Amino acid sequence: MKTRRRSAAALPHRFGEKWYNFRTSRREIPHIRSLTVSTVREATYQVLRDAGMTTIFGNPGSTEIPFLRDMPADFRYVLGLHERCAAGMGLGYALARGQAAFVNLHSIASAGNGLSALIDAYYCHAPLVVTTGQQDRRQILAEPFLVSRAVEVVKPYVKWATEPVRAEDVPAAIARGYYLAMQPPRGPVFISIPMDDWNHECPPVALREMSQTVLADPAALDAVVHALQASRNPVLVAGAQIEEDGGWQDVIALAEHLQADVYQEPIASRWTFPRTHPLFCGGLLPAQGPLAEQLGAYDTVVVLGAPIFLYYAYVPGNPIKPGTRLFQITNSPLDASAALAGSSIVGNLAGAAQYLRAHTQPRKRSTAAAPRKAPPAPQPEYPITPGYLFSVLNRILPRDAVICEECPSSKGDLDRYLLREQPGSFYSVRTGILGFGLPAAVGLQLAHPDRRVVCPVGDGSIQYSIQALWTAVQCNAPVIFIVLRNADYSALKSFCDFTQVGRNVHGMDLPGIDMVKIAQGYGMPAQEVDRPEALEAVLKEAFASPGPRLISVNVAKAGPTCMGMDQSVNPPNYR
Repeated sequence: MKTRRRSAAALPHRFGEKWYNFRTSRREIPHIRSLTVSTVREATYQVLRDAGMTTIFGNPGSTEIPFLRDMPADFRYVLGLHERCAAGMGLGYALARGQAAFVNLHSIASAGNGLSALIDAYYCHAPLVVTTGQQDRRQILAEPFLVSRAVEVVKPYVKWATEPVRAEDVPAAIARGYYLAMQPPRGPVFISIPMDDWNHECPPVALREMSQTVLADPAALDAVVHALQASRNPVLVAGAQIEEDGGWQDVIALAEHLQADVYQEPIASRWTFPRTHPLFCGGLLPAQGPLAEQLGAYDTVVVLGAPIFLYYAYVPGNPIKPGTRLFQITNSPLDASAALAGSSIVGNLAGAAQYLRAHTQPRKRSTAAAPRKAPPAPQPEYPITPGYLFSVLNRILPRDAVICEECPSSKGDLDRYLLREQPGSFYSVRTGILGFGLPAAVGLQLAHPDRRVVCPVGDGSIQYSIQALWTAVQCNAPVIFIVLRNADYSALKSFCDFTQVGRNVHGMDLPGIDMVKIAQGYGMPAQEVDRPEALEAVLKEAFASPGPRLISVNVAKAGPTCMGMDQSVNPPNYR
């Protein structure tokens, strides 16, 4: 009897331990054949589920439809009408929870419309896993419509950017992105996924355990200990990374142990020390000369979780006076390498604060720290001053309220009159890119359904992400948006005054914008406040309401200030 020979193409060919069937073009691995094989899409949803990323912030397009179809019932999709809003809401959600958030954007629009939010996330250390669609692999070479080079565009502002080489690598790439996003310093990662990848077969991917704490070198911390022990008048500078590393209580305990004054870092994106604490001295100014004057009386300066230092206007001066010992403890190697002075130590802020407290002797002040006096209450003038607005708001804010602000021209008054005492109570833009406030506030509110989020925002700033009002309505996220309406770019006019260049600059005025009608067009209850005597009742009504609301407050034009600095700190010969 003759045996029938099978063609070579029909035979499985062995290469080491792997088998490849040329007829079916499928790799067969005998020892894992019993494992469940799913699609890339199914494996990805399981990775997201295991990572706790079951809320998707997105703005869909044709290249994302294969992923979004038939979304599992345990997932929630939060639609932003613009990529900036979608990624910005994810940013707020991630910061509030201290966990990575998942953002799904559209093709090349991700690098255009969404890039500003990615930059915010990078500098705010917000852990985002951002995926974006890409054209079908089978025609990318032909430069089709919507083909994307977003990976190359976003690389400077993310921790990692990739487009997987194979479809079956997508779930593992998302898992790797999750690990990286959560490693200190946290930040966004970016993964471009061709639209035809989702239906390929793929083995499941299991998330691994990975430590997220990197401790500072004890020998380096000992140098700080010795300096503090020998110091006559030490000072601490509190930065945003304290909250990232869960060090709020540890830094308070350290300050009280040392009886050291505490300043907030310049242009703080988060407040990480109680504003009414007797040791709190206020915020540092974002310019070399005035900042050096603020720290001039101290012989040892320890900066915890912040750059040395974040400046804005150029006012020349030494970063620190000669003879002063300056130390920086940061979770960011970038901030450590960018410092212009002092000794830098990279590591976890909570662990470092605990180490310093355990290895230093308690210190007594020659005079007890006096309770910080509240500034005099502003008068109810007409037009309403920003200071009066914030003083009234501070009186009626719930104790656990969250402030998410973007009102650059009124930042000095906001810092002066709003007093927050709890962790996770204040968020602000870190980059100076407008459009941060509204979407971040919505994301914060979705993450904190039991706390009320309040978003003071300028009438210029709000225009950059106005579409977030619609999402707040659709999600019934009860954010209270307070628009400071002065009908111009007051922050720019103030900068012109501060730098003495004059105000003969075009594009500074914003007439004819009716914020009440815009908000109502998105379905949000809104009203205008013009008189100071009406302000408190309107604010109380907003806090009593269960849903989102916008209040447009007509305020006086800003004075000649620059991020809280007035002209008194400006040297006469400065130009």
